[in-house]
Amino acid sequence: MYLMYYLSPEGKRVYTMSKVDQVGNPTFSAHPARFSPEDKYSRERITIKRRFGLLPTQQPLQST
Repeated sequence: MYLMYYLSPEGKRVYTMSKVDQVGNPTFSAHPARFSPEDKYSRERITIKRRFGLLPTQQPLQST
């Protein structure tokens, strides 16, 4: 069994082991995606992020 979650009406995550919530909607996996150091598509993802300005180096500085 895997840890799953669904969003409450307040927008907070509610964790469960069930595949559906009380209403009958499917739940989402609470586990991160698998990581592989031999990622074949990392260059394409970086190119897309660069094109749309989503790289961390392209973000404005956050003042603290």
